[in-house]
Amino acid sequence: MSISGDDREAVLRALQEGVRSLCQGMDVRLIPEVGSNIAYALPAARDPGQVAAVEGRIVRLSGRPHAVGGVSFGASDHMARIVLTAMRFDPQVRCAANIRYSPATVSILEEMLLEVCTFDRSAEPPGAKTMDWGVAFCCREGVPDVIYDLGSVGKEPMIRLIGENPDAVVKNILKVSARMNKE
Repeated sequence: MSISGDDREAVLRALQEGVRSLCQGMDVRLIPEVGSNIAYALPAARDPGQVAAVEGRIVRLSGRPHAVGGVSFGASDHMARIVLTAMRFDPQVRCAANIRYSPATVSILEEMLLEVCTFDRSAEPPGAKTMDWGVAFCCREGVPDVIYDLGSVGKEPMIRLIGENPDAVVKNILKVSARMNKE
């Protein structure tokens, strides 16, 4: 499949709008120590260079979410692998974002009636890449809305929200933020 310049521009525009919305409305408590990121793939993407993400991630700055850089293709191999693995199971699911793990956040996501799956990093087969294996593990019976893990030595626990596009993923993050602020 050939990828047009229009496809690339549409992905970048949608991702830029999603990042703008996150920076305006995301609860800063959802940003993990390693920062948040959101990635969006071209239709039928096959490699990380066909997945756009935030350069340098979204971090806490003066108590607010702040995108360190712009969005570009190939900006996050880690997030690209999450999206590309999910796309193997459902090609329509082209976007993922990571947020800070907490049991309370997982409860909110479950209360929102999102499909939530977890994997145990200690069960990872030798030689596998964690995100490739963990996402595939959770997608065996369809791609869930949420995949989380409890981390391991040197690896922060993390929640990943997955959806068809940045609008869908960002809406869920903003709903979590709104519910956190009601508590």
